[in-house]
Amino acid sequence: MRRIFVLLIFLLIQTVAAQDDFLAKQYFADGDYDKAVVFYEKLVEQNPRRTDYAEGLVACYQQLERYSDAEKFLLDKIDLGKAYPTFYIELGYTYAIQNQSEKAKAQYDKAISIIDENPNFGYGIGFRFQKYAILDYALKAYSRAMELNPKLDYNFQMARIYGEQGDIEKMYRSYIKLIIEEKSSLSNVLRNFDDFITSDPENDNNIKLKTILLEGAQKNPNLRWNELLSWLFVQQKQYNSAFRQEKAIFKRMDGSSVYRLKNLGELALEDSDLEVAQSIFEYIVENTNDQVTKLNAQLNLIDIQLLNPEKKTLDDVQKQYEELISIHGYRSQTLQLQIAYANFLTFKKDSPEPAIDILKKSLALPLNKRGTAFVKSALGDILVFDQKFNEALIYFSQIQKSLKNDVLGQDARFKVAQTSFYKGDFDWALTQLKVLRSSTSQLIANDAMQLSLLISDNSLEDSTQTALKKYARADLLAYQNKTAEAISELDGILENHKGEKIEDEALLKQGELLESKKDYEAAKFNYQKIIEFYPTGILADDAYFALGELYRTILNEPEKAKEQYEKIIYNYQDSYFFPQARQYFRKLRGDAIN
Repeated sequence: MRRIFVLLIFLLIQTVAAQDDFLAKQYFADGDYDKAVVFYEKLVEQNPRRTDYAEGLVACYQQLERYSDAEKFLLDKIDLGKAYPTFYIELGYTYAIQNQSEKAKAQYDKAISIIDENPNFGYGIGFRFQKYAILDYALKAYSRAMELNPKLDYNFQMARIYGEQGDIEKMYRSYIKLIIEEKSSLSNVLRNFDDFITSDPENDNNIKLKTILLEGAQKNPNLRWNELLSWLFVQQKQYNSAFRQEKAIFKRMDGSSVYRLKNLGELALEDSDLEVAQSIFEYIVENTNDQVTKLNAQLNLIDIQLLNPEKKTLDDVQKQYEELISIHGYRSQTLQLQIAYANFLTFKKDSPEPAIDILKKSLALPLNKRGTAFVKSALGDILVFDQKFNEALIYFSQIQKSLKNDVLGQDARFKVAQTSFYKGDFDWALTQLKVLRSSTSQLIANDAMQLSLLISDNSLEDSTQTALKKYARADLLAYQNKTAEAISELDGILENHKGEKIEDEALLKQGELLESKKDYEAAKFNYQKIIEFYPTGILADDAYFALGELYRTILNEPEKAKEQYEKIIYNYQDSYFFPQARQYFRKLRGDAIN
């Protein structure tokens, strides 16, 4: 019985101590130092050997400007002998914030002298100096420790300090030395370079790094120089220069991998540098021995041709697809070819029937669960295009059940909702969309929210859902690439349903379609109408962003673009477009963007 009683007392003490620890840290984090100090004093008394509690108490004293209490506490700790060396730094910092620089320096020097007794204290002392931005002493601590024990390596920490001191060139050289000597990974170093490099090749820091890298590449044939130069050129969006470096790397590695080239090609394509992207993918086709890699590059080249196609282009592309199919046949390893060809036949040639046959034939291949889902998703899309809604719903529902917690499964659920919307089955679409609002994919969640609001808002006002049915019809026409017909259908909504909730949706959708037809002035007019007549509507931020993008990327009016992004930043902080708007605004303002 007595043992149980002792155990209960012990557990109670432990619980109280844990609670005090939590409250002390919480109050400190909240800036409530008056309350935090009470708990830290109690914790220090109960745990005199715990340095974290001692440092927490000193930090409270410093924040409360109880400098004499901090000084007395630290001196008492030091007088006990074998004090932890960071106590000297804390005491020095306490003097420093009282402008007693000589007394502070004396304590800092004592901390450095302890490294002579035990170099292993070098990291802790250097790190504490860094915490208080006492950078010269941090460098002293790290360098002295390494001098006394060559096995220690704090060059990475020292390189970062050079950057914090503004000695950018020394920082670059230090980090690069670590890479060349294989003492740090390339990814670690590049993360640190990110803080100093911009997309502007004329930026002073960019020029310094380029100079150092070119100088190093001339003296030393290490591939790291090429990798670093390629990275820098990519940051500056100079993809052709990056391509030259990647070719050099590829040749010196005896063509063992085209992975880096493939990534560069995709980056250039994403950034609309089509000429360079085409050169990269052509180079991969000519130089790789891997048939799947070669096929992917060929498909990328076809994608580039299809960005601005003419009828002759479409005929040429069809011949290329037929040739690739004859080479590769129908295999589970080349699903990307079959899906790409089926999409081309449907969305570019308006021939869904042969596309459906291709994908049904692909489903007969030995596929894993995800491979089957990819084919069924593409097949469902084509069936929707062909207005075979019920059959499409079967495939989407099968994916949804097969991959419930996967993004592919969530995407399939959204497609069920979208297909139901096209059918006019708005209630079932809403049921699916409610589940998707908490999707792990922000894009799917946002799309689900938009479609859900469109349906619910326009069902309450009009029980017959006449305007909503017309909008669904226009949306389907747009999906089928019948852009002119979709615009005309939306015109009917704008003429016959003025002032109804559907109007801003119709204006936005029509604006997007007008942009695709390069009727930019008409698109601009639509976006401006939403902003003028629906400034508090759910699509106002969409309109501001669309207008900003139009000014920035097409009309070349950066000041007007900046105005649109600024509206989102100040008035729509919860907008899906907020992060992008802020990034573009800062870039247009001239800020350094990593």
